[in-house]
Amino acid sequence: MSDCGCEKAKAELEEYLHNELCKEDAADIREHLASCPDCSSEHHVGVTLTEVMQRACKESAPEDLRDLVLQRLRDVQATH
Repeated sequence: MSDCGCEKAKAELEEYLHNELCKEDAADIREHLASCPDCSSEHHVGVTLTEVMQRACKESAPEDLRDLVLQRLRDVQATH
């Protein structure tokens, strides 16, 4: 394995965050992140955003908001 460099790490960071890279490419990115503070920082931001989005997607909207949105959708559909 060789260090992949910042350009490749940044280009493939999203896929790395979602475990979408092959084993070899993921290992290259992991190795690079261990030695590059800039890319490691970007990775940390990506992990944080991913975790926040996952938590947000698990929460349900309040019932009254859900009803309001559904009613507005019906209103829009009725006019088309």
